[in-house]
Amino acid sequence: MKNLLIFKILLVFLVVLSGCSVGPDYKRPDAPVPSSFKELKGWREALPRDQEIRTKWWEAFGDSILNSLEEQVNVSNQSIALAESQYRQAQALVQLARANYFPTVTAEAAYTRSLPAGGGGTYSAVDQQQVSLNASWEVDLWGKVRRQVESSSASAEASFADLQAMRLSMQTELALNYFQLRILDAQKKNLEEAVAAYGKALELTQNRYNAGVAAKADVAAAQTQLKSAQAQAIDVGVQRAQLEHAIAILTGKPPADFSLPLVTFIAPQIKIPVGIPSDLLERRPDIASAERKMAAANAQIGVAKAAYYPSLSLSGSLGYASAELASLFTSPSFFWALGPTALAATLFDGGARKAQTEQAKAAYDGTIAFYRQTVLAGFQDVEDNLAALRILDEEAQSQELAVKSAQESVILTTNQYKAGIVSYLNVVTVQTIALTNERAAISISGQRLNAAVLLVKALGGGWSASDKI
Repeated sequence: MKNLLIFKILLVFLVVLSGCSVGPDYKRPDAPVPSSFKELKGWREALPRDQEIRTKWWEAFGDSILNSLEEQVNVSNQSIALAESQYRQAQALVQLARANYFPTVTAEAAYTRSLPAGGGGTYSAVDQQQVSLNASWEVDLWGKVRRQVESSSASAEASFADLQAMRLSMQTELALNYFQLRILDAQKKNLEEAVAAYGKALELTQNRYNAGVAAKADVAAAQTQLKSAQAQAIDVGVQRAQLEHAIAILTGKPPADFSLPLVTFIAPQIKIPVGIPSDLLERRPDIASAERKMAAANAQIGVAKAAYYPSLSLSGSLGYASAELASLFTSPSFFWALGPTALAATLFDGGARKAQTEQAKAAYDGTIAFYRQTVLAGFQDVEDNLAALRILDEEAQSQELAVKSAQESVILTTNQYKAGIVSYLNVVTVQTIALTNERAAISISGQRLNAAVLLVKALGGGWSASDKI
């Protein structure tokens, strides 16, 4: 009874001790967060802030083909599949760390045939059969296991955020490539219209030359302009093919099995709820990943410090042992053993534990710097694309006026040429200016779409750190 009481007291003492954890408890460090986005001051409030970006953010662009492609990216993209496998590995490491909370139990069945020494001249072999269960357990006195579980759990959460960051990156890349392809389609259509117009101009000039009212140089200029526009239209095809191939890879398909038909593309206008800067800490997966890596590194300090304290190992076994197989599972053959119970402490290690602790602290400090730099980069991304959208909006308005003026100039100059007031060189000049301005307007439209997509990415693409798989 006395031994049982001592055992119970010892067990309670161990339970109390196991509630201790050495090392610092994690608290998220401060990060440089502005009170508002600077570029919002010049932002025309067509952007509602009373809603959040949807998880399927690409649906805001209202393009059914883009919607279908984005769904394929989520399912078939191999970079996302790789990140997902890494997340599952991180989850398995959490379970591996948690396994150390429990004792290790093994089963053993053994047969021994031996010849004992000192048999007095009788050499008779002895058989021994044994079946037993053995258990060993290292008590988590100083929270080493808990800190390791804490670190592994935070690492798994960081891996989950990395998965979401990869998914958002692939979604964004596809949207950028898709819109760039559609802008090329618009430019190709514009060039084809120019080719048709230049063809009519060449026909007009040829007729005037045949009638003796235009010079041969005018015909040559018209032919040069036509062929140049045709060459530009062909060159657009090369870029379009490369973008089509890139989209195929993003959707997990060989380029040979994928194609996108030409369509008439009208650049959509979307509303992007920007929110407040502090939301960015929760809405960007790369920031969430950096924050979770800080938590993991902080827990590793506790793991390193636990090495300064003694470890307590408990073990025991029970089973049956007998020289006769027939009597193996009988009461006289039953045995049990408690122990060894070992309390071990490192007295000298040449400074290894101190070095490990300093390394863990330095690693934690590094994750703090990385986290703060990631936050700063996040705010830069938002400000960059807010500025781009604001400036490109102003540029688009000016460019639209330039296009209208250039088109009017073409009409006036062509009429003057027909009347014999100006040479064909004047027509070529204004037509070139008109085509250049039209292509610039299309290019600005593409830049605005790119900035909108990148702003969605900069704002986290509808993801939140509270999201779970």
